[in-house]
Amino acid sequence: MSVFDPTTESPIAHAIVAPDGSLSFADPALIALNQRAGGMRGAPLAVPQLATIARLARRLGIVVSRGVVVADDEADIDLWVRAQPDGENVRLTVSGWREIAAWRPTRPSPDAHHDFLGSDTDWRWETDSALRLTFVTLDAGPKHGFDAFALLGQPLTAMFSFDTGTDGALPILDSLARRRAMTAQPARLRSSGRPLTLTANVRHDASGDFAGFVGAARMVIDDAVPPAEPATLSSTFTSGLDKALRIPLARIVANADSINAQADGPVQGDYADYAADIASAGRHLLELVDDLVDLQAVERPDFALAPESIDLADVARRAAGLLTVRASNADVAIVRPAMDMRVPALGDFRRVLQILVNLVGNAVRYSPAGSHVAVDVTRNDTHAVVVVADRGKGVALEDQARIFEKFERVDPSEAGGNGLGLYIARRLARAMQGDLTIESAPGNGARFILTLPANPARNQDQR
Repeated sequence: MSVFDPTTESPIAHAIVAPDGSLSFADPALIALNQRAGGMRGAPLAVPQLATIARLARRLGIVVSRGVVVADDEADIDLWVRAQPDGENVRLTVSGWREIAAWRPTRPSPDAHHDFLGSDTDWRWETDSALRLTFVTLDAGPKHGFDAFALLGQPLTAMFSFDTGTDGALPILDSLARRRAMTAQPARLRSSGRPLTLTANVRHDASGDFAGFVGAARMVIDDAVPPAEPATLSSTFTSGLDKALRIPLARIVANADSINAQADGPVQGDYADYAADIASAGRHLLELVDDLVDLQAVERPDFALAPESIDLADVARRAAGLLTVRASNADVAIVRPAMDMRVPALGDFRRVLQILVNLVGNAVRYSPAGSHVAVDVTRNDTHAVVVVADRGKGVALEDQARIFEKFERVDPSEAGGNGLGLYIARRLARAMQGDLTIESAPGNGARFILTLPANPARNQDQR
């Protein structure tokens, strides 16, 4: 019988995990659980599930929330764990503490084809509420040609490309919209193009809201393995995702912001912070939806943009203005083109603004406090040019080509986007007969250079 007694232990326990993985502070319930797992003072946290979540939160720099089951003597304990980075430490909040019968192996039924992990070709994956991967069975990677650990923190779409079923539907959309289990989602591994089937249960947080997927991947065994296909998204997927998620996500973000602002009255501090985390995750997912819709558009063979006359200096000033508040909060100044400057160019106004907002936003994100981001616009006989320069840590030469690829980031452990922004921005620039390049060196910041055709029909002086 378990030595855990829910009548004497606190239903919510807190702990601080030091950079070396040891407990620098813990409530009695967690100290006792760690000791029963063989842990001791000054040694790394001995409960593997808690140690893994703490390590993941520290590496990604984000709040990670997950339900886990911990073996404890003859019974198991069902816990909800929230890990929040706090400087070099990680704060753990553990709730639930529900004792359940210990797991016992059972022989899988050959008819239960939707059960998780029914054969040695199956493996597990999990996501958070923003559909970022928080767990992948590590031994699955070598067998199927990907680095499971490197995928943690990246969007689910970095691992899988989704196909429609025989009825033309995508089960993942129905699962997200209805918050119910996902069954028989056809997909392919991006690393190899191997076909597989995904199933997943929906995880809920302590408030009953969507907290991510706990899923399994089952390889489709076929004598002939089709070659890897280009990593493109079908219009059915992106349009369905847009319609299914945008309104409910916007509602979640608005309600979470209202709770965090305590608009309807005071709430407990940790609940207000948790509401802020929910709003942040919702915004991240909305950005991912936007990027996936754009990704589907720019990868169409017939994708083109009709050139129109634009003032590139005006677009640059608008992009800088949209990010003034974010820059001020980060103690970063944005130096924008002078108000009387005019630089005529040819391009799509909305898409050029999208590119520059992405570039200036990245520059602000990676700039140290107290520095500035410079947005300069020039023109020669054939091209109009915008240079967005920051004082950040820069990008090494060997990484400069990679950051323009899909789902690629220089350092996935840093807070940031989903690795699609620069890829989409370059595709948009080239669709307007321009280009997007980088000049950088480690320690010397980065200069992103957007070039567009100059407008020959408007012979204006640049002032």
